[in-house]
This record gives sequence, C-alpha cells and structure tokens, in this order.
Amino acid sequence: MTKDIIDIARASYQAYVAKDRAAIEGLFAEDFHFTSPLDNRIDRATYFQRCWPNSESLVAFEFIHLVPHRDKVLVTYEGHGTDGHRFRNTEILTVRDGKITEAEVYFGWSIPHAARRGGFVDTKDA
Repeated sequence: MTKDIIDIARASYQAYVAKDRAAIEGLFAEDFHFTSPLDNRIDRATYFQRCWPNSESLVAFEFIHLVPHRDKVLVTYEGHGTDGHRFRNTEILTVRDGKITEAEVYFGWSIPHAARRGGFVDTKDA
C-alpha cells in the first residue's frame, strides 16, 4: 500500500505539469477537500475553479520528501514556474481507496530565500 499512495501522490503532481485535468480528476475523490493558508477546506468544484488554473504556470516539481504514513503522504517539493520562479511547499495528502480525499498545503518560501543564510526577513520592513 505504501508504494501505491506514493505513486498516487506523484501522479497528481505530474498531472499539474502535464496540464492534464482529466488525470487529476481521476485521482481526486468526489468528496475531495483542499485547505491552505488561503483556503479553508474548499470542495472539489471550488478547487478546480480556483486552484487548477495555476497548472498553467508550473513546469516541474522536484520532490524533497515523500513520506508515507498510514493513509497519508507528506510531500515537500520545489516547484518550478514558467517564469523561472522557484518555491518550496509542504503538503499532506490523504489517500483512501486509491483516491486523494484531502490536501493540506503549507506554503513555503521563494528560492533563493529572501533572507541571507543565518539571517531573517524583518517583518517590520515588509
């Protein structure tokens, strides 16, 4: 089962890169929900309306971590945009009966990082 949920997770990111909506629709359960810092458990229809258009600006995902745990996969990746922008996010995908039922996204940072190594971004100046 572990390999299967990792394969399902990988396939969902590949669908984004390939701009293959039919593929990702096949991977998402009918009761799929999505949560991020900007979205509070939106349903499948709202996800496709609001989030899927972002696939147009993505060219690759480089996986840093793919960690299975029961019915969940923790995924940390570096995303590559069409404009050369790179970013890092972590997501927790829940997979049941071969379908992704839930995605929690934690936004990361831009690469290169805005703060120098060993430093920080002063939020008073931001």
